[in-house]
Amino acid sequence: MNEKQTAAFETARQSRDPRFDGRFFIAVKTTGVYCRPVCRVKIPKPENVVFYPTAAAATEAGFRPCLRCRPEASPGTPAWQGTSTTVTRALRLIGEGAMDDQGVNEMSDRLGVTPRHLGRLFQEHLGASPITIAQTRRLQFAKRLVDETSLSMTEIAFSSGYGSVRRFNDHFRKVYARSPGSLRKKRVTEEGGAFSIKLSYRPPFDFAALLEFLSVRAIPGVEFTSERCYVRTIVVDNKPGRISISNDASVNALNCKIDVDDSRQLIRVVDRIKRLFDLNAIPEEITGRLSADKQLARLVGRHPGLRLPGCWDAFEITVRAIVGQQVSVKGATTVMGRIALAYGSQSSYGLLFPGPEALSKLDPHDFPMPVKRAQAIKLMSEAVLAGELQLDGSNHASALVEQLVAIKGIGPWTAQYVAMRALNDPDAFLQGDLVLLKVAREKLGIETEKELINRAEAWRPWRAYAGMHLWRNAG
Repeated sequence: MNEKQTAAFETARQSRDPRFDGRFFIAVKTTGVYCRPVCRVKIPKPENVVFYPTAAAATEAGFRPCLRCRPEASPGTPAWQGTSTTVTRALRLIGEGAMDDQGVNEMSDRLGVTPRHLGRLFQEHLGASPITIAQTRRLQFAKRLVDETSLSMTEIAFSSGYGSVRRFNDHFRKVYARSPGSLRKKRVTEEGGAFSIKLSYRPPFDFAALLEFLSVRAIPGVEFTSERCYVRTIVVDNKPGRISISNDASVNALNCKIDVDDSRQLIRVVDRIKRLFDLNAIPEEITGRLSADKQLARLVGRHPGLRLPGCWDAFEITVRAIVGQQVSVKGATTVMGRIALAYGSQSSYGLLFPGPEALSKLDPHDFPMPVKRAQAIKLMSEAVLAGELQLDGSNHASALVEQLVAIKGIGPWTAQYVAMRALNDPDAFLQGDLVLLKVAREKLGIETEKELINRAEAWRPWRAYAGMHLWRNAG
């Protein structure tokens, strides 16, 4: 951590700046506790604190989480911020539970690096080992379940990825110096069987813009939106469920109602919701880079806190991208609804979007779309089933783009759109998009695609956010 960064963190600590919540943690040497920058305790003297980039790093150094500010409830550590792409991919895999049943060796194999090299990268960029990061993820989620649900301690242990209740209790006591049961202050009643969890974000957060984006693309029968809420059916580990998301700007958090049959699905559901709504973004840094372009700055200033929409399922969004080639958003949404109805399945939670096995049997003549495009969906589904197309996040964005364009009927626009939404790639850029080109011409004085590509070099690594601002200003 350099002097400039340390000075910025000290200023944020003194002012309890919510924009820095989750970006670093404050360990207090005199108490042995680490806190969020927004913690309301008496501010310790500068000589008594140490800054850590992640909660895992503070834990690895021997500090305990603060029970007042609850570090586990802070916005997530931004995976793209200053890290290597290998670390980013590894964090995504950890979020998907890659180390719940396997170890570092298996994850390293999926990433194409040695365990030793992966460990060096984690220490360099996150200040902790992959194992500590994974363990901290489990423990933090368990603490949230203790505080926010009425699950038994046994259910919490297995829901958080622990192999046994004993291992959960031992880890909890080691970190918190007390039993998990002693920290449960009250029983929380789930509404209608659904679990309610709050997920924090860094302000500003343009929830309305994100909701509008998802609304016009909502798959009929699968996704539902209102002015304040997003609802959809989900599938995790082949088990159905439903999520409902709304915003509580008063506490800078999303209200998430998660309806699943098995609480062990919760931890993965929460990770996916965070990616879908881009909760780990740092608006201040994104805006700072994009606003260096004075013409673009005017567009950025109109929509502070604009987020990059992710997706619930990478396969689903790939189908959407193929369907959406050279047609209107409304037309693509209609076709997606027909695909869901024809090849999806019904559950107690509603219509579920079909997976690759179902769409590998798709008849290219069944839908009002070019046969070649429908054939591309079929070929893509077959590639996923054969393991030739990796949509699990282990791929680098450029590798995913190469795999996609190698499939007949999939072009660069489609591949970049999938990288942006499926991998949450903040630098994915759809320079050939007709709407982006039109707005760039009207608002930035750019005439050609080549000019746009050259201009966008200054927007790295946030070109995807720049693209969202251009799209947002199209109307």
